[in-house]
Amino acid sequence: MASEMKRRAFIGASAVGAAVAFMGREAQAAQGRENAAGVGGYDYRLPKIKTGATLLFQGDSITDMKWGRNQKDRNHYLGHSYVYLIASRLHTDMPDAKLNFLNRGMSGHTVANLKARWQKDALDLKPDVLSILIGVNDVGRAGRSKKGVDVAAFEADYRSLLDQSRKANPALKIVLLEPFVLPVTRLKEKAAWDMWRGQIDRLRAIVAKLASDHKAVLIKTQDIFDSAARRAEASHWIWDGVHPLPQGHELIARNWIETVARAWA
Repeated sequence: MASEMKRRAFIGASAVGAAVAFMGREAQAAQGRENAAGVGGYDYRLPKIKTGATLLFQGDSITDMKWGRNQKDRNHYLGHSYVYLIASRLHTDMPDAKLNFLNRGMSGHTVANLKARWQKDALDLKPDVLSILIGVNDVGRAGRSKKGVDVAAFEADYRSLLDQSRKANPALKIVLLEPFVLPVTRLKEKAAWDMWRGQIDRLRAIVAKLASDHKAVLIKTQDIFDSAARRAEASHWIWDGVHPLPQGHELIARNWIETVARAWA
């Protein structure tokens, strides 16, 4: 009997020890995941969004990522950008919220292009949450013409979009993402990088100002990619200096949820 009790005690102690070791490994793994790129994302709170809300994402090719123009095809309707990743996570974690996600990013578009299609692709959709990422094409076109971005025009057009949207829905929640670049491929050359980053920084200041004026959530996307590029080379995140790879879109999605959740707690 005594030997049997010792045997059971040994087995029990071994099991506890194994469990503690396993939990320790899991904690280390979680710590590693959270710090993988200097950005969290696995311990996020869920944003407070009303049941049945429509979340509209607007922008250029970074948002677009070939979303299905046939919205009845629910296998492809969101494309494969950060929008898809945000929707997949929130649909999984908040199934009872019955959220409706819409992607209306258009490849190649500038803020002026958004303004031209705003009624059809924004106001008529009656969003409860509006998220915008725009600006890199404004810089690209300015670079091709050898002129800097017309910052006043950029701000006026962007402000018009936000004013129209807020007027249509005074309770509208707004999220603005900074435009961003990294020194990869064509942007590695000093003159090109200086031009692109200099112009992007000018637009970032405008986006921050508009976010403050409209009580919008600001996602500091350039800072996010700058931080990530210190942990892994820039080409790991963005393949051509402008367009994110899947892991780059994950950085955007993760930080979108985290930042929005803190703002709408």
